[in-house]
Amino acid sequence: MKPSVRMALTGLLSLSLLAGCGQQTPAGTLSAQGGNGKPPTGQTTAAARVFLTNPIQSTGDQTLTDSKDAASAVPASAYFGVTLTHLDGSGSLSGTYARVVSETGTPVYGTGPFNFTRDQDQFEQVMAYFWITEAQKYLQSLGFGRTLPAVNSDQQQIKVGQYGLDNSYQNDHPDIIRMGKGGVDDAEDGEVIVHEYGHAVHAAQVPGFGSSPEAGAIGEAFGDYLALTVGEAVARAYGAPIRTPLPCLMDWDSVSYTTATPHCIRRTDTNKHYPEDLRGSVHADGEIWSRALWDIRQGLGASVADRIIVNAQFRFRPDTSFAAAAQATVDTAQAMYGRTQAGVVHAAFAARGILR
Repeated sequence: MKPSVRMALTGLLSLSLLAGCGQQTPAGTLSAQGGNGKPPTGQTTAAARVFLTNPIQSTGDQTLTDSKDAASAVPASAYFGVTLTHLDGSGSLSGTYARVVSETGTPVYGTGPFNFTRDQDQFEQVMAYFWITEAQKYLQSLGFGRTLPAVNSDQQQIKVGQYGLDNSYQNDHPDIIRMGKGGVDDAEDGEVIVHEYGHAVHAAQVPGFGSSPEAGAIGEAFGDYLALTVGEAVARAYGAPIRTPLPCLMDWDSVSYTTATPHCIRRTDTNKHYPEDLRGSVHADGEIWSRALWDIRQGLGASVADRIIVNAQFRFRPDTSFAAAAQATVDTAQAMYGRTQAGVVHAAFAARGILR
């Protein structure tokens, strides 16, 4: 979500993983497209091309700009071949965990390969389906839906490029994610997509989450953290390089809003401290919480940290405070792993001033 507007204070998480494919160049033949009334293809997988997670992260080139959506603005090396999974066989971008319900441009349809480039609206549709599906698969790889409660495992609907607004957001009623256009189109950055999916995850865990300023900040922080951890998992699974600092969020989307390099909408490694660094903005204040999550990850490793962080959210109140949510996370670590891991979690929140 852009730092200026938050159209829903619901909250949170997501990640991503899958078997790797080789990198491809943007040159290629577009697959068939169509709309309603097309015959089903029966395929549950399809080859496609996406950014992992975005062109700046994979190339390390901080000089890239949107250039009015030009295909030439991004090098061929920024595209990676992937497999879209869990498709429902309709030939559209609809599957077990994600469905592109409406979009700018002709809907993607066919058997693939869906080898679009960023100047084509269909590229963003493919990005949206891929990253939401991978985020849910990542959560399941942690045990959610098996040894742990399921988390937003129903089909998530997503609209891409609606109304030309340069903002993305998640709604509870109806349950839908909307990806904005303008500057860099939001669905070109995998971290933006997963951030919004994080809000859907939070809403599924705690209906109405985000009804206090600190709960809203936790929601933004979790979305950022989920984007980071899912993005890294997926990039590594496909062999995509990570050439920018991992705590720097939404490198590509932020080029239209930042002049400093590296380009970051927000970071998870600031030194903000509670309560003196509170600013009354859910995005700015969320950097206090996301730093604690980052430190938990550094102390316990991604898998253990992510299991604790996500599972703890089931204990949150819709209007939770930083302190209450932090204590719930410590208690979850204690219940899942024991005193040592709980101590690492407590220390991370204490370093931010949230716990004593």
